[in-house]
Parts: sequence; structure tokens; C-alpha cells
Amino acid sequence: MTTLPDALLDPARRPAAVTALVGVVDAEVAAKSGFGGAAVKTAYAGVKRIGRGFVDRAVDRLLPRFATALEPFWQSREGRPFGAHLASQSDAASDALLAVTDDMAARTSNATAKKAYGALRGKAKGNVEAALPRLGTAIENLAG
Repeated sequence: MTTLPDALLDPARRPAAVTALVGVVDAEVAAKSGFGGAAVKTAYAGVKRIGRGFVDRAVDRLLPRFATALEPFWQSREGRPFGAHLASQSDAASDALLAVTDDMAARTSNATAKKAYGALRGKAKGNVEAALPRLGTAIENLAG
């Protein structure tokens, strides 16, 4: 069985993976509503203003670590749809992904990105858990 890092980081697939995963982020942010949703949308708009393609570059930089973090879930899916599998293990899957982004935020020298991440981190776990079905579906479509 092909590993998730091998599938997503293959040079022929990586650009499509980055585009698809940015699409997941965009769709998840757009779907947010209420006061919390407004905060997420405002912070995301601020991050996107950092520079054209900032989100794409961040996803591309994080893709190897995200793929590695999700690999145990990929291998244990046992034929189940990956989105449903991730959702069934939402606590562990969201913790695995947030460990990657927490590390990135701690290391960044970009004050705007660090501030936006810090403002959203308290609610991040719930947002990541909500995104797992869409994320898993996108990954399954990319990795087969």
C-alpha cells in the first residue's frame, strides 16, 4: 500500500494536492457563520493579505508534515472512506494536525500570521474537527 506522504508529495501530484487543500481551507472558512465565523473569516482575510499566494505556500510547506501526521490514520482506514475515518477519530486526528500548525506558528517570524493564529488557536480544535470529513475526502481523491 502506498504511503500518504508518497502519494501526496509525488512531484506529479503535489501541485494538485496543494490546490485541493487550499480549497478545503477556503470552503471551511466560507462555511463558518455567526460571531465565531466572522472572527475566522476576518483572521483568514488578514492572513491572505500578507501576500499573494501566502496560503498556498504555507500549505505547500506544511504538506510533508501533514501527510506524515495523517499517515497512521490513512493506514488504519481499512477500506472506509477517509473523511469518515478521520471524523471517527476526530480527537486524535485534530491533535495530530494541530501539532504541526502549532510548531509552524511557534517558528514563524511573520508577526501578522502569528497574531492571526494566536487569535484563532483557542477554537482551532473544533474547527479542525469540523473540517475532517472534507479534508479526508480531498485527500482520498488525491491519493486514491
